[in-house]
Amino acid sequence: MKDRILTNADIVLADEVIHGTISMEDGKIADISAGSCALPEARDLEGDLLIPGLVELHTDNLEKHLTPRPKTEWPATSALIAHDSQLAVSGITTVFDAIAVGAVKDGSTRVKRLKEMVAAVETGVENDLLRADHLIHLRCEITYPDIHELLDPLIENRLVRLISIMDHTPGQRQFVSEEKYRFYYQGKFGLSDEEMEDFIENRCRDQKRYGESQRRYVVERAHELGLCLASHDDATEEHVAEAVEDGMSIAEFPTTVEAAKASHRNGLNVMMGGPNLVRGGSHSGNVSTRELADNGVLDIVSSDYVPNSMLHGAFLLFYDVDGYDLPRSIRTVTKAPADSAGLHDRGEIAIGKRADFVRIHHSPHHPLIRDVWREGNRIA
Repeated sequence: MKDRILTNADIVLADEVIHGTISMEDGKIADISAGSCALPEARDLEGDLLIPGLVELHTDNLEKHLTPRPKTEWPATSALIAHDSQLAVSGITTVFDAIAVGAVKDGSTRVKRLKEMVAAVETGVENDLLRADHLIHLRCEITYPDIHELLDPLIENRLVRLISIMDHTPGQRQFVSEEKYRFYYQGKFGLSDEEMEDFIENRCRDQKRYGESQRRYVVERAHELGLCLASHDDATEEHVAEAVEDGMSIAEFPTTVEAAKASHRNGLNVMMGGPNLVRGGSHSGNVSTRELADNGVLDIVSSDYVPNSMLHGAFLLFYDVDGYDLPRSIRTVTKAPADSAGLHDRGEIAIGKRADFVRIHHSPHHPLIRDVWREGNRIA
């Protein structure tokens, strides 16, 4: 359904909140005015909040729909449509589907179904099957031996707009604690103690063989194609210095306050997970999103693996963290991710921007989404 005028709303602009009316034309914002509108075609939002559509840079939620139960695979396009519906009702109007290129374990579904996932996103976009605007974020596991073979057919796809550099070798970055590494991957893959020892040995071997050269290859290809780059799980100032030297613009899930502060000083936008914020901590035992917010070095909140954690997390910042008024909190899930990815046509309620909106009933208990629009069309 297409609406042309939205009125009687508390509109969250980039730096302030006004009570007013928005008119739309050709999927863009044509006018913003204070006060309510009495025209019969105007849709009355009953004093609810109106914020920009959420912009998600990193979600692997699609994978959960591809494998809804262990050893149970679901058709890729059907999985994508289910994933997309979940995003839309969570207020996400632009999404970078985070698709892993390479894995830490042979025979991974991530590798087996990689081309299927990319093809499903293409099919969904080309055939207008999706509510949100889908782009692709390729998560490159640089220690994976065959990353060239996997990446080369995909990186020039027109939907690919973001590349991240990942290295899940034990003893560093996300898993400085080998105990946490063992707990996570033994549980995930059902490995015996002996199998886990082999797993750790093989991961360390692969990093020595492939890590540096394949990092250089991925970074150079991204720069050749003008793609945005993110550094994943930086833990030290040395990691951040390497990201800066490689021309990255996003610090994706830094694992320490030290790395987040260094990223901020060097102009990288710090992105953290909404689930970390909602749960009150990292499932890997690393720094909490809240701690980075308290230190003033949190720029972007991503849904990661729980779509509705974006909006929930933004409101937790507003409710609980000094210095985060409502516009700043909402920017972490709208304007900041859009600008970081070079999408300057969205993420903000301003004349000429895309008419992507989320209507929220501002309950003191939990933000409740009532409507979602993408380019002026109601999608949820």
